[in-house]
Amino acid sequence: MITCFIRYEIDPNKRDSFEQYARNWGQAIPRNGADLIGYYAPHEGSATIAYGVYNIESLAAYEAYRARLRDDPLGRENFAFAQKERFILKEDRLFLRLASTPHGELR
Repeated sequence: MITCFIRYEIDPNKRDSFEQYARNWGQAIPRNGADLIGYYAPHEGSATIAYGVYNIESLAAYEAYRARLRDDPLGRENFAFAQKERFILKEDRLFLRLASTPHGELR
């Protein structure tokens, strides 16, 4: 299992648009095969940094998921919404694997 962390730099004056974008992915991502942990909008501190986080089985599974997402009506609509509204200034994607399991005290 790998986790995809998407770091967004967003227009702070368009946070509501980002939050709508996040809610749309909240529907589209799970139905296309990824385990969505969540989308996170600025609250305190930086007004421009947001995150999306989800788990996926492997990079091969990620490629298949991305193809399904491109064909998903809400996925296509959400991509177009982001391009039209221009609330995302920058987007970086990073894949990590969990290294701290098992959590808790070792014996």
